[in-house]
Amino acid sequence: MNASTRYYRRVTEIMAEVFDKEAAPMEEAALAIADANRTGHSVFAFGCNHAGLITLELFYRTGGMVTVNPVRAPGMMLELSPPTMTSEMERMPGYGRIIFSNMKAKEGDVLIIHSVSGRNAVSIDMAEAAREAGLTVIVVTNMNTTTAVTSRHPSGKKLYEFASVLIDNHGDLGDASVELEGFPQKISSTSTVVGAAILNAVTARACELLLESGITPPVFMSGNIDGGDEHNKKVMAEHADNIFYL
Repeated sequence: MNASTRYYRRVTEIMAEVFDKEAAPMEEAALAIADANRTGHSVFAFGCNHAGLITLELFYRTGGMVTVNPVRAPGMMLELSPPTMTSEMERMPGYGRIIFSNMKAKEGDVLIIHSVSGRNAVSIDMAEAAREAGLTVIVVTNMNTTTAVTSRHPSGKKLYEFASVLIDNHGDLGDASVELEGFPQKISSTSTVVGAAILNAVTARACELLLESGITPPVFMSGNIDGGDEHNKKVMAEHADNIFYL
């Protein structure tokens, strides 16, 4: 079996484990997001660097919820050169609180935070500040990794300790998943594909819950099919009070 097949099999194994063992917290997350939309509250998503790819996955795309607001802070989205600076920046105590204080978040809102290790200060500070402000904090992390490393936060705590809802992505230690004979370093991370599946499934369920309660879910249509632009303008206008990325 070659490496590409082994990667596919490992991803599908992890995905099956997640959808089996994390069904309850995923449902809880979907309920929180549906309730936020139902009650006029806002939804935010954040992750540092590659973890932030999940934020972009949820934001402003076909089939996604119009009301998911990305949190894109300087130095947190791999936009700097050299990119090694971003690894140093996500370890900076206090920066997460600065980011949070500049969000238009309020009590009753929802914040989704994705971090594989859950050890770095920015994500931890964000989650702690959000909990103090009365937000529901949905954390997606890798419990195999976070329980094997030390915290880089002054408190000694890790991200999962500040979760209102905790979803484990069931990835391998360190995230890389495929071994090559004669090569010591594993290759091919799984957190992006699995994290995207988790949160797309959660938002799909949130939309279903809204529809079941008689509320039309705020969902983007492709701008590349007829009627898409008109639909998107209409739904963004309807939910303008909970959209902060325009």
